[in-house]
Amino acid sequence: MVLPFGLLLFLIAAAPLAAPHFWEKYYAHVAVGLGIFTASYYLVGLRETGPLVHAVREYVSFLALVGSLYVVSGGILIRVKGEAKPLTNCAFLLTGAVLANVLGTTGASMLLIRPWIRMNKYRITEFHIVFFIFVVSNVGGALTPIGDPPLFLGFLKGVPFWWPLQHCWKAWLIATLLLLLVFYVLDRRNFLRAPEQVREMETREENWSFEGLVNVPLVGLLLGGILLPFGWREALMIGAACVSWFVTPRRVHEANHFDFAPVKEVGWLFAGIFLTMIPALQVLGANTEAIGLHSSIQFFWSTGILSGVLDNAPTYLAFLAAAFGSAGLNLDTDMPLFIQQQASLLLAVSLGAVFFGALTYIGNGPNLMVKKLRTSKKCIRPTSWPTLCATRLPSCCPY
Repeated sequence: MVLPFGLLLFLIAAAPLAAPHFWEKYYAHVAVGLGIFTASYYLVGLRETGPLVHAVREYVSFLALVGSLYVVSGGILIRVKGEAKPLTNCAFLLTGAVLANVLGTTGASMLLIRPWIRMNKYRITEFHIVFFIFVVSNVGGALTPIGDPPLFLGFLKGVPFWWPLQHCWKAWLIATLLLLLVFYVLDRRNFLRAPEQVREMETREENWSFEGLVNVPLVGLLLGGILLPFGWREALMIGAACVSWFVTPRRVHEANHFDFAPVKEVGWLFAGIFLTMIPALQVLGANTEAIGLHSSIQFFWSTGILSGVLDNAPTYLAFLAAAFGSAGLNLDTDMPLFIQQQASLLLAVSLGAVFFGALTYIGNGPNLMVKKLRTSKKCIRPTSWPTLCATRLPSCCPY
């Protein structure tokens, strides 16, 4: 019964490349169909509803958080000055890394990806998008349960809200600064190759501005709501998203090219993932010794590698279950004892899932959203300089 889980993750990785038209049309049918198959096994075959109830609760909480952050952040418009120097870009990414812990990697990514493209519009390249995914969509969100979906699932399992900040901040700081250092070297080379007349033409009459600030109090409401019990928490999040949708001026949504396609895709895919991963979690929890995982470094690399090629949220839960199994504890009831006895394993699994989720587009939900916006027909494209750029700057012109 682990096969539907593996099949779904394989299709998420391979189908968009091998059969893009089929996958775009039927991905929801495939994901939900495999999920129903697994759910039927538990309901009809085993007559066991406990695991299904846990999975549905976690999925509802996960989607409420991701969806509400997506809607609220989509109601804030940031207009930027076109020219971005390397140090400005580094400061922007560092700000995004901090915001990822407040808005979530989903909210921060949706809020900042469009300004990021705009401010680098005359020299945008793939490495700009990749490092945005590295810093803002993944590594940046390692300090709070709001920050990244795996940590939110850990919070739902009983990890204290401030535990990631207290234990992950050193690794977060080191990883973020090293990524920014590498990015600065690459971006400076790119910046120096841009003709000065292109910079002047593209930045004329542009200034920084912010709209949709009515959504800022709603962000605070979401932050406070995460501490509420199940049911109240999700109701508050959905309510905040509805308020944001109705009070945000239409021009802000239009300027952001806002639509529900990215969160819709994540919602359908994760419906299948949360159901099909139930047997995988149980197998890992019951067979940790056979897998041979014991030390924190083994858990870090194992969680990380699979988070990069699968999805980091279910991978986090799978290896957290394995860590509990190695300690002879129950994932659903023994979290305080596990933290007291095996804090290093929790740290290893948390960092592995959050950091390595940046390796592929399927490693983390926000990656898919950024990819969808980046490849959308509505993606912001330069208009005034294509001839000049194509003839004098071909290596930095993706269009």
